[in-house]
Amino acid sequence: MAREAAAIEKKEQTRVKTEKYFDYSLLFIVIFLVCFGLVMIYSTSAYNSQIVNNGDSFFYLKRQCLFAVGGMAGMTVISRIPYHFWKRFTFMAYIVMNVLLGIVLIYGAASHGQRRWIEIGPLRFQPSEIAKAVLIIFLAHVASQGVKQLKNWRGVVKCFALVLPMVLLVTVSNLSTGIIMLGIAFIIIFVASNQYKIFFGVVGAGVGVMLVFLRVAAYRLDRIEAWLHVETSDNAYQTRQALYAIGSGGVFGKGLGRSIQKLSYVPEAHNDMIFSIICEELGLFGAVAIILLFILLLWRCMIIANNASDLYGALIVVGVMAQIGLQVIINIGVVTNTLPNTGIPLPFISYGGTSVTFLLCEIGLVLSVSRGIRFQR
Repeated sequence: MAREAAAIEKKEQTRVKTEKYFDYSLLFIVIFLVCFGLVMIYSTSAYNSQIVNNGDSFFYLKRQCLFAVGGMAGMTVISRIPYHFWKRFTFMAYIVMNVLLGIVLIYGAASHGQRRWIEIGPLRFQPSEIAKAVLIIFLAHVASQGVKQLKNWRGVVKCFALVLPMVLLVTVSNLSTGIIMLGIAFIIIFVASNQYKIFFGVVGAGVGVMLVFLRVAAYRLDRIEAWLHVETSDNAYQTRQALYAIGSGGVFGKGLGRSIQKLSYVPEAHNDMIFSIICEELGLFGAVAIILLFILLLWRCMIIANNASDLYGALIVVGVMAQIGLQVIINIGVVTNTLPNTGIPLPFISYGGTSVTFLLCEIGLVLSVSRGIRFQR
């Protein structure tokens, strides 16, 4: 009896309880960024919106709120769906996305001289933003299924060849988004493979492709010239005004709502250039705080990726990390004239319905991966 009791006691001691994990820190950071973005969109757009939209200073805020609520709902639903569910739709989504991107080039609605939108009645959306999410799911599936093939250079080249059609279709009309998508693909495949030498060749090929697209459209070369001569170039007006806003903000800023540069001086101030108004109204302190929040968000994603239950889930999170990280770096780089001017929104903060909706849905995927993590207690 004593021997049996000892055996039972030992068994009880070795029994380990496991609990599900959910990253509330990530959720709270995202919610804060979205709410902060709504405040800044109103602060940045109210004056111009009142002039353009028949006295409605809340026009852009109302539209962004609508998409933010839809994105939050999508994030909540997706976070509760096991992420393996999306595997069955991966290749269908890839094909449909390529068709949509092809339609954009032929029949898309034009704005600022570029066809990037599809209009269906009152609904207008940008397929290239959806393409980022599709690319992440598709490539995570392909790379996780063929991880053994990615151990040699042929597998790496084949994987890049699969995503090249989608990237090229986007790049034709939107070079900046094409660069983001190529960066996402590079990082996912790099993480899944150990053939690091081949990636030097991939980088060289990518730079070559980008140079071709720069040559095809003269306005892109004008942006390079404006970047190099921001003080004197006629094409650098937007960047100059953004730099004036950043410089006049000082350490603690002029105060929320007190920006001068947003009063028709900085074009697209509520969109791609919103970081300059953050710097002007909240100063260096506010700018650094936002950057730290993005770093914290990426760190939480990295924790989830490191502890994901399988490679597929880890690569999904890596793809979302890559997209958010690249967009933050490029957006802030453009606003501060560290990089040539290009249209990349600041995640969760810049005005843009399709962007905020699908970014929130991608965060739902990350939270779904986090739900698959089990920890011992």
